[in-house]
Amino acid sequence: MSLASDILDRARQMNVMITTAESCTGGLIAAALTDIPGSSAVFERGFVTYTNEAKQEMLGVALETLDSFGAVSEEIAREMAAGALAQSKAQIALSVTGIAGPGGSDFKPEGRVCFGLSMNGTTTSETIEFGPLGRENVRNAARDHGLSLIYNQLFHNA
Repeated sequence: MSLASDILDRARQMNVMITTAESCTGGLIAAALTDIPGSSAVFERGFVTYTNEAKQEMLGVALETLDSFGAVSEEIAREMAAGALAQSKAQIALSVTGIAGPGGSDFKPEGRVCFGLSMNGTTTSETIEFGPLGRENVRNAARDHGLSLIYNQLFHNA
């Protein structure tokens, strides 16, 4: 069984729906879940909010937060996850925003990815420094880490 299959099976058992809010992964997490037949029973919707404007319009991310912390921040990841829950019928939301590369800056280097997870009225966040692995590898690593966050929430923290 794959991680995505395990997530879907557990979500079915718990009778919860999942939503995603993705920036740097461009929908890879939603695709990993919806590649599996029957996923529509627990995958409610996915938001791909690549621009700051999309984050604001679709997820309700505050301009003040963007101005203060930038799009690649735990503050934005938390607002994205909370916004995805508010704009869906899901009970668990995962968000991801980061610098896939190439490039970055001294302050926000390539490979920095922030994740948000919202469930049961609690939203948490974390930052992972994948490093300059190249765009495809950073995106795939972020997808895999995002799936593991959902898995851990459903199996260990629900």
